[in-house]
Amino acid sequence: MRTHEIVLARIEADLTAGRWGLGERLPAERALAEELGVSRPSVREALRVLEAMGIVRTAVGSGPDAGATVIDRPAAGLGAAVRLHVASGTLVVRDVVETRVLLETWAVGQAAAKAAGAGLAEAVALLDAMDDPALDAARFRELDAAFHVELVRLAGNALVEAVMTGLRGAIESYVEAGTERLEDWPRTAVRLRAEHRTILDAVANGDGAGAVVAVREHIEGFYREAGL
Repeated sequence: MRTHEIVLARIEADLTAGRWGLGERLPAERALAEELGVSRPSVREALRVLEAMGIVRTAVGSGPDAGATVIDRPAAGLGAAVRLHVASGTLVVRDVVETRVLLETWAVGQAAAKAAGAGLAEAVALLDAMDDPALDAARFRELDAAFHVELVRLAGNALVEAVMTGLRGAIESYVEAGTERLEDWPRTAVRLRAEHRTILDAVANGDGAGAVVAVREHIEGFYREAGL
């Protein structure tokens, strides 16, 4: 085990044991290095890894906000990892699409059972914004991605939401590539708007089965149409 991995293991154990909680600062680099019997560069490397994973936020200086503070942004690390693996070709687009279908079909079923018309204001606002015919494709995709993350959030599972948020960058990249392949984007945009409304109406009406079918056909239909 490399030295910085020893530091990571110790910090993980201390977090698990409740030594530090959200919003609390870890000891200074020097103090951690002395406590663990390692070098400060090893501590610094471990903290960089934790920051990339969304576990801590670091700030330089000597003020009250300096050092590493415990936060909770699981999607940060998940998103970076997924984007890099997609970029390297390790994760093919089809795998991303299938994972997305698994997450979103489960999520809308749960959301329909829980929401039944309640708590959908943000999703409705996103669809209303997408109805603007003057939207360019880039802004439409941005709102589309936010809508799908919101659907997953409605299911009430923080981990599933984090995974979906982490996938967002990879999803946006293949959707952008697919949009560029389309012969008639305005026509596709009209269809996507209608499908979004169908999905949300099913969730609002507590129709879990209908929401599942609608979101599956929506995701896979675009994938096929774009020739991905």
